[in-house]
Amino acid sequence: MKDVINPNHYQRNGMECIDAIDAAVQNLSGPEAYATGSAIKYLWRWKEKGGKDDLKKAIWFVQRIVDQIEEVEFQEELAAEATLLEIARRL
Repeated sequence: MKDVINPNHYQRNGMECIDAIDAAVQNLSGPEAYATGSAIKYLWRWKEKGGKDDLKKAIWFVQRIVDQIEEVEFQEELAAEATLLEIARRL
């Protein structure tokens, strides 16, 4: 009987993909935990299941994380510039 809950493409040397994901996202939360876990899942199984499409999906999730980090950095830069402008106005 085929194991639909724990298929072979989610196992490596006795380790389950979900256990590796749990460890990898331990200090993450929300969207970054989800995107990281999803990228790992697609990288884990690409050779046995989805091939190139799974690699593209992993890239998409990693790019999403990068985009979110860059957005936060941009917002921080804007806030810093606004603070500097306010200080300059007071001089």
